Amino acid sequence: MRKTTHPAGTVHRLTIDSQALKGNLLGDPTTRIVDVYVPHGHDGKNLPLLVDLVGYTAGGPAHTAWKSFTENVPERLDRLIGEGKMAPVVVAFPDCFSRLGGNQYVNSPVLGNYEDFLIAEVLTAVEQKFSCGGSGRRGVFGKSSGGFGALVHAMRHPDVWAAAASHSGDAGFENLYLGGFPDVLRALAKQDSSIEKWMAAFEAKPKLDGKDTHILMFLCQAASFDPAPGEFLGLRLPVTLDTCEIIEDRWANWLKWDPAQMAKTQAGSISKLKGFFLDCGTEDQYEILYGTRRIHRELERQGISHRYEEFPDNHSGVDYRMDVSLPYLAEILSN
Repeated sequence: MRKTTHPAGTVHRLTIDSQALKGNLLGDPTTRIVDVYVPHGHDGKNLPLLVDLVGYTAGGPAHTAWKSFTENVPERLDRLIGEGKMAPVVVAFPDCFSRLGGNQYVNSPVLGNYEDFLIAEVLTAVEQKFSCGGSGRRGVFGKSSGGFGALVHAMRHPDVWAAAASHSGDAGFENLYLGGFPDVLRALAKQDSSIEKWMAAFEAKPKLDGKDTHILMFLCQAASFDPAPGEFLGLRLPVTLDTCEIIEDRWANWLKWDPAQMAKTQAGSISKLKGFFLDCGTEDQYEILYGTRRIHRELERQGISHRYEEFPDNHSGVDYRMDVSLPYLAEILSN
């Protein structure tokens, strides 16, 4: 059952045999699905292109699948475009799911070179197929880990992306991660403090729970921010396994990827964009609000134009915020 009466766009499915993902240490498949939304009455030609980066434990096709009680993203687009609140755009939904439960959308020998995959392969395939996007007409958006991806791509690739939007994107790593390492160590201790044994036990379980995926998330971040190819699956933690003390050089590798830190030296890249949007809930349970505020204040300090909003909610179930960001991106890229 569709959630809107407005004319439905079409969701096409492309398959990319990725060269960028070959050789990843997880053994993840390199053939990847990219769903592509084209609005009703259009074939994609000359429309702006948005790329949706999903949050941890999801994949791009999760955003095009049927949802109970609420809209999926194509239905949201149908409504926003049908009501005249949003200019028509093409939207790509790449599948970047991994054995570690998700992605941070950067290059890693463990996960694969997803930064290259998105820029060199997804954009090329979608733009060639639908004659959309192109220089000055590409935008990237996402929430949580996807918001992190949007932040990092905005700061590292303003030559590729013309606009970006981050909803509750990972930032302020000391608040976001340090308090969670004791839980990770307690879980590993049940498997002789061995990541290899923990992974074997995890992958053998007939039923997973939130505690399992929470531990896996930290391993996924380690694979993204501090890959160690000599270790099992290239995984190591930035703390000692017995006393939970920070290992300074490893933690420094994590902090290099903290958008709240990156903003100090790379915010100038955002000034090259046509538009930059970031928001966060004031009750965000992962304490991302504070890192997001630091990005906002650094941009203000440097006099860089952007749109910043806080809203009264937590980190979960905030897809409704796309009603704000997507029209903003579409307008920016259509002009």
